Amino acid sequence: MSKTYFVVRATVADPAKRRAFDEWYRREHLPDAIKAFGVKKARRFWSAGDPALHLAMYEFSDPAALERATGGDALKALVAEFDRCWPEVTRTREVLVLAEEVG
Repeated sequence: MSKTYFVVRATVADPAKRRAFDEWYRREHLPDAIKAFGVKKARRFWSAGDPALHLAMYEFSDPAALERATGGDALKALVAEFDRCWPEVTRTREVLVLAEEVG
């Protein structure tokens, strides 16, 4: 079984909205996603090279666990809430399967 990661890349183009977005994600969206997905680990990043780029990474034990968590209504509800709160923030989603971990 390989750890699998669900990665959401969001672009917060307006610099004046980044602090509010960061607070909302930290206090509301990330805890809601952790609970909905049933994950033990989640990470958030702001890009050092592109200050508009925010990434959230949710760790699953394997691809099947990710599919169970994101294949139903839980993801739909999270997406709807995100769209309601941040309609101007574009995002993409990607699934990564761990190929190797050293150290």
